[in-house]
Amino acid sequence: MPLLPLLAAVLIQLPGPTPDAMDGAWAVDLSTDPAQPYVKSMHLTLAADGTVSGDFYDSTIEAGRWKAQNGRVCVSFRTSDGVGPYHTAACLDGDRIDGQTWAEHREFVFVWNAARGEPAT
Repeated sequence: MPLLPLLAAVLIQLPGPTPDAMDGAWAVDLSTDPAQPYVKSMHLTLAADGTVSGDFYDSTIEAGRWKAQNGRVCVSFRTSDGVGPYHTAACLDGDRIDGQTWAEHREFVFVWNAARGEPAT
């Protein structure tokens, strides 16, 4: 068997991260200026039924879902600031989370990343 198809078959069968790899506390870097750090907490619980609960940016996660596919674990959920909804999608990338949040009522999309643990105080 040629080496390339064999290598591809092995890589396809490698297990990806499990949902529990995203569980827990995360420090979300929302900084727009590296000189002025702005970090908020996010707490995720990924349940066996595909739901996500917890909080993000001091708001309770609503209607959260997760999916493990194509070697990735990703979440999607909604939060609110009391004025309108914030729609968030994020995926685990090694030891960090890369995400984006859209707030239609505030006319912005925010791209962010998160590191494991609580924000430094």
